[in-house]
Parts: sequence; structure tokens; C-alpha cells
Amino acid sequence: MSEMNIPIALTIAGSDSGGGAGIQADLKAFSALGVYGASVITAVTAQNTCEVRAIHPVPPEVIAAQIDAVFDDLRVDAVKIGMLGDVDTVARVADRLLQYKPEQLVVDPVMVAKSGDALLLENAVAMLKSKLIPQATLITPNLPEAAVLLGCPEPTSVAEMETVVQQLYQLGAAAVLLKGGHLESSDESIDLLFDGQQITRFSAQRIPTANTHGTGCTLASAITAGLASGLDVVAAVKQAKDYIHAAIQAADTLDVGLGHGPVHHFYKLWSPK
Repeated sequence: MSEMNIPIALTIAGSDSGGGAGIQADLKAFSALGVYGASVITAVTAQNTCEVRAIHPVPPEVIAAQIDAVFDDLRVDAVKIGMLGDVDTVARVADRLLQYKPEQLVVDPVMVAKSGDALLLENAVAMLKSKLIPQATLITPNLPEAAVLLGCPEPTSVAEMETVVQQLYQLGAAAVLLKGGHLESSDESIDLLFDGQQITRFSAQRIPTANTHGTGCTLASAITAGLASGLDVVAAVKQAKDYIHAAIQAADTLDVGLGHGPVHHFYKLWSPK
């Protein structure tokens, strides 16, 4: 990447009509961190801060056409994968990424919405594991997603997380960030990064707020922005962890929605009047 060029990141994910997660969260995070964002929409969802009301998948051939259009024209420095939905979409995206071979690929295995709604069909998990995860620079599962990927119980302690993150590495990604936000027994939010050699621990004080819609999407896209900007994986995760922590701290100032409101992606630039 030339010093004269703005970093470019591509998100391949679903659209959130409420604006707090998915494509919308990814593009906000890219922009907040000084990265130009392009997008490929895999599904249109009718959702808000309270619920997912409908999901309409984009046909795989249209998804492929979007990917082609971006790579044919833009110099993509990093790609982030979010919601894919079904097996045909996973297969088509994996095929296109094998063709274009992006230098940096972050896979956030989105499976369940904050509301509890399923966002990845069961038969698509095997395809995700066999075709997409092995291409990844980094995967960023939370604890429930890790349990689905491995077919094991959800980790309930940091010690169990240390075992699971090493098992996830065996799926073939170059590195794994296991997010411990669901580990409510701790007053810290602890994430573990494993690159095949060592485990690096990232922790932040838990923030008492219900406004955490889009945190997983935002963290993964913030990491992608760091990688697109030339940071290594450890530095990109550190920058993203600091960013999402501050965005959650500022979330209550937004007062958006009646349910799990969004984080404040642009806390550095403006605050509500």
C-alpha cells in the first residue's frame, strides 16, 4: 500500500436496517479509523434494536457480482466477512476470495443476533469451516460461536478459553481471537489471541450498559481497518479493543432505540447535543 493511498477495506456482510450492526456498523468503524469502506451485501434484514423481523438473502450470483465489481476496480487492502446466512453464499464467497486472494482476511463467524435470532443456517457451518476459515488471517468467534464451531460446551472460564482458542486454531486460520464478552463471571471483558505460538490476552473493564448492539461486527471491522492500515495482527487487535471499549463507554449518550442500542462509532468526532 502506497503512503499516498488511503487504506481500503471491504466488508461482506448483511444489512441492518436499524443501523447498529452488520454492513452499517462495519462502514462506520472503517470510517472512524481512517479507512475507505466498500461493501458487498449478502442479505437484507428487517431489524431494529429489539428484534430481527425478516431476513431476505441476496442471490449468490449477485453477491459474486458485487465482489467482482469491487476487486475489478478498487485496491482492497483487507476484507472482513460477517453474516453469510446459507451454504450457497458461503461457498460462493469462499470461491471468489480464493480467486482474488486478499492479503488480509478477517472472518467474524456471525451465527446469532443479539436478539437470539439465528443468522447462519446449520448446514452452512461445515462449509464455513472447510472453505472459508482456512483462508483467514484471523477469525473472531465469541464463546457461543466457538462452541458451535467445535461442537463442544461453551467455555465458562478463562482457563477453558485458553484450551478452546488453541482448538479453534486447528481449523486452519492463521490466528484466532476468542472473544470473552459472554463470560459474565468476570468484571473484565477478556479476549484471547492465539497465533499458533503464543496466547496474547486483551482485557478491558466491563461497562454497565444495555447498548451493545453491533459490538462484534464493530470489533472485527476495527481489526480489519487496522490490518488495512498496515498494522500487524496484535497491534490491530489492540487498537480495535481500545476503540470498541471507548465506543461502548459512549453508547448511552446516543439514546437510540428501545432495545439494545448501538455503540457510538464516532465518539471521537461528535457527541449528542
